[in-house]
Amino acid sequence: MVAIRQALPISFSGLFVGLVYFMLAQPSGTVLERFSHSFSAAFGVMSALLVVVLSFILAKGRGMSPVPPALVALGAFALSLPYQHATTFGALMRALGSSGLFLAIGIAVITDDALAVARRRLGRLRGALVGTALIIGTAATLMAFGISLTSALDAAIAPLGNLGDSLTALLIITLVETLLWTIGIHGPALLAAVVLPVYVNLQLQNTEALARGEPLPHIVTVSMFLFVFPGGAGATLPLVLLLLRSKVKRVRTVALATLLPAFANVNEPLMFGLPLALNPILGVPFVLVPMVLAVVSWWAMELDLVARPAYYIPSTVPLPIGAFLATKDWRSVLLMALNVALGLVIYAPFVAIYERHERQRASALDAAP
Repeated sequence: MVAIRQALPISFSGLFVGLVYFMLAQPSGTVLERFSHSFSAAFGVMSALLVVVLSFILAKGRGMSPVPPALVALGAFALSLPYQHATTFGALMRALGSSGLFLAIGIAVITDDALAVARRRLGRLRGALVGTALIIGTAATLMAFGISLTSALDAAIAPLGNLGDSLTALLIITLVETLLWTIGIHGPALLAAVVLPVYVNLQLQNTEALARGEPLPHIVTVSMFLFVFPGGAGATLPLVLLLLRSKVKRVRTVALATLLPAFANVNEPLMFGLPLALNPILGVPFVLVPMVLAVVSWWAMELDLVARPAYYIPSTVPLPIGAFLATKDWRSVLLMALNVALGLVIYAPFVAIYERHERQRASALDAAP
């Protein structure tokens, strides 16, 4: 977990480089169109960098020379790419997409574990040769038989697209997205290809029903997640508000820097700046709060206490403006305020524990020679 936490921020440079490269490589389109078309492919570049960096860090932690395991992991990763779905580099990276993060983590961990075990049992040189042959041979065999690990990962999450409009669907999607974020994987981006088409379609059905003067048929739409995730994944706006009062300067500085992005539902700086990813204390409310808000929001709309989302509003529209525009109902602002208040109550005891931990760590660092 520590290795993943260290590797992910470094690998995000691959996401940035990939975005710039693929946006510039497109012959036409607006900046927004280029960005949308390039985002999935850029995750593929990030995955390729992640498998190298993570394997390197894991190998150093086990006392091994880090370069050979990193090269072996990269070779196994290259053999596992979905070549059957692509004819160009860009298409290959798009076919890999954000599911490549799972693939990268899995291959890096398995590679370093296998090499470490082989080294212990067979000696340094012989173990390295046997371990390398086993890893590369397995990846090559799967490729020769047309078995795609990427396709298997995509198939594993595909059922999420069939859950439809229900409280169960809302809770499962919310749970999966937040659990993925707790280990540093961008949950919404990973599930986008499966979930987004379904719930955009339901959103459009609501819009069309409103235009015809009919009752809105669906609750679980894209804009419903504005109420579930105020501040971004994990509903972190309440957390940022609580951290602003921290007595630890570093924590208070991070909270202040992430306050304005939180109102636009952007919390990646908080995820890796605090960090929230792989944080055993704050990870519990990070998962729990959105689940509670999902139940409260769903029942508020089911009981017609708040209008159902009629329009698709991008998540970056600041709170609570986005919620109001999605529903055109002033009561949605009250629901958003209630959700933030609930988030404050649930996050508060965990923030107190985290605060004590950070103060002890700060004191230990100050006392160190």
